[in-house]
Amino acid sequence: MSSARTSRRATAGAINQPPTTVSANEGGGRGASVGRAYDEIRELIVHGRLAPGSRIIESDIAERLGLSRTPVRSALHRLQQEGYVAMIDRMKETRLIVAPLTQADALELFQMVGHLEGLAARTAAERPQEERTEIVTRLRMLNGHLATAGLAVPSDPRRLFDHDTAFHRAYVEAGAGPRLQALHDAIKPQAERYARLYVNSLVDEIGKSVEEHELINRAIEMGDAAGAQSAVENNWRNAAVRLARVIDSQGERGSW
Repeated sequence: MSSARTSRRATAGAINQPPTTVSANEGGGRGASVGRAYDEIRELIVHGRLAPGSRIIESDIAERLGLSRTPVRSALHRLQQEGYVAMIDRMKETRLIVAPLTQADALELFQMVGHLEGLAARTAAERPQEERTEIVTRLRMLNGHLATAGLAVPSDPRRLFDHDTAFHRAYVEAGAGPRLQALHDAIKPQAERYARLYVNSLVDEIGKSVEEHELINRAIEMGDAAGAQSAVENNWRNAAVRLARVIDSQGERGSW
């Protein structure tokens, strides 16, 4: 799918001009202004207020945020590197757009997250039994919160997302070393748009996620390192398959 490649591979044509220096009195300094622009633009994208495929006009974003164009340009450059923003050529014009939501991108991100989190779960399962008991006690509590939220009527996708995120974060923090944690922190946020689409569209499938989470819990509890890693990778792989059905039925969002 050529549109699937646009969202991630278009970053190869990233904005190459270095950001211009800006005075330190803007938003508490250049770094603070860029950080604010990054956070606010990312929030707009993740929550769909800047829709997939929509054009990004630097001056409009700057006006909306009450900032100059320089920190906005730097923030967009970072968002492009992380896959939230893509550059395309359309009608002999180069433009920035919000990266489309595609099956290929979701699969790639979920596989990457699954591998990283699988390594963390493997290490968690190698902890001494007393530590594993504490880890699994917390995991079961968090998974219970997710199960309860999944049965709520009406459903609350924000709560579902928060509970699912808390569950995965718990075993990652229990097992990941600083380098693995840094890699996870760099990749996992890029999957957030897809994770939110998942909980919004697949409320009826939350029970399957809860069951798969319990397989992770059991493996860690038993000290089965390979089993814990496999259970995490399977959880993310299955989630990607379920999400692919949603994207297939609704159409890839923002494809050109």
